[in-house]
Amino acid sequence: MAGKKRRPDRKVPESKGFFPAARGVTQAPRSRAEQPVKLNLFGGYWLYGLHAARAALSNPKRRIRRAMLTERAAVELGAPAKRVPQEIVALDTISRLLPQGAVHQGVALLCDPLSDLDLDEIIASLQPGRRLVAVLDQVTDPHNEGAILRSAAAFGIGAVIVQDRHAAPESGALAKAASGALDIVPRVAVVNIARALEELGRFGFWRIALAADGDAALRDALVPGDTAIVMGAEGSGLRRLVRERCDTAAFIPVGQAMDSLNVSNAAAISFYELTRTP
Repeated sequence: MAGKKRRPDRKVPESKGFFPAARGVTQAPRSRAEQPVKLNLFGGYWLYGLHAARAALSNPKRRIRRAMLTERAAVELGAPAKRVPQEIVALDTISRLLPQGAVHQGVALLCDPLSDLDLDEIIASLQPGRRLVAVLDQVTDPHNEGAILRSAAAFGIGAVIVQDRHAAPESGALAKAASGALDIVPRVAVVNIARALEELGRFGFWRIALAADGDAALRDALVPGDTAIVMGAEGSGLRRLVRERCDTAAFIPVGQAMDSLNVSNAAAISFYELTRTP
């Protein structure tokens, strides 16, 4: 269009200096002008926090491209931190890499996302007879999903199934909220939750929709054997087609002072109830 100024070509930052020059521990520059640039050149993300970092470093399937630690965090992490070259930096250097207010505890790892998992393969890998999975229908808050993953790890849930387009993206916030469980509990992203439930049915799973207007209390809806607990987003709850693919609907009894629970709290209670059923 006439008279429109052409936007100058953007220069792509050079990758020189993005990785430490030598393997092992290096000392990063301290001045703001010399700090590492906040670039994500590989489609990865910064994972932070001691528990999340320790689990990621212990996961052989996790690719870590860069590790920035304070001296104290390096000592806290110990041997797992030696898996990748370390950059020992000041606390505020890490803070500048991350979202404001991120509680990083002196550690940040530049990670690739975990590889996609196949639902059939994950289910086949679980011990038959008492396979337990959680299905999240459009739970998009990373803090809620992270807390659910953490509870899943605590109570021995074999997998957490999410929808690929309507779930919290894999991120530092999700990993931090999961407190390491993101690298412990298989997280399976599927295209269609309703079809995934049909598949679970073919595998012999008893599918329970968690809903306030359920037919029975959760403890009464549980049966021995393979079980899937299906939970929806707060507010909207489970979608109709998802609920129709379940065998029953159940509720968690709560007192009159509060009519509902946060989805992550409901998940923790559900997982505990599952462990009480043979």
